[in-house]
Amino acid sequence: MNESTHPTHSKTVGYLLWIFGFVGAHRFYFGKTKTGILWFFTLGLLGIGWIIDLFLIPSMSKDASERYATGPYDYSVAWILQTFLGYLGIHRFYLGKIGTGLIWLFTGGLVGIGYLYDYLTLNGQVSEKNQS
Repeated sequence: MNESTHPTHSKTVGYLLWIFGFVGAHRFYFGKTKTGILWFFTLGLLGIGWIIDLFLIPSMSKDASERYATGPYDYSVAWILQTFLGYLGIHRFYLGKIGTGLIWLFTGGLVGIGYLYDYLTLNGQVSEKNQS
């Protein structure tokens, strides 16, 4: 749990990922993996859920900031690195996971499977690192 009032998940990054939201990027960012998967396979509930999310991002940001631990690792940085450079493992290097970062670098994120895994688990990975 985040005991600080400092937000862990930026609304600005949420809106940036919302642009790609029809595939659930913003929902994964805010830790809503089940609906992120649903958005991915239904293109944001055929665009309807995607439009509604435009108005839900502030509350999703607040909920995520209450759920995840603050610390030296920034969720927004990790997610931007994952989204745009995830297949190179740059987000893993950022989290100090050098071994798996090298594996991602040389295998293209384990040919996409590791990239998807990190989309599902990145908030937990950052929170775990912030708590240690």
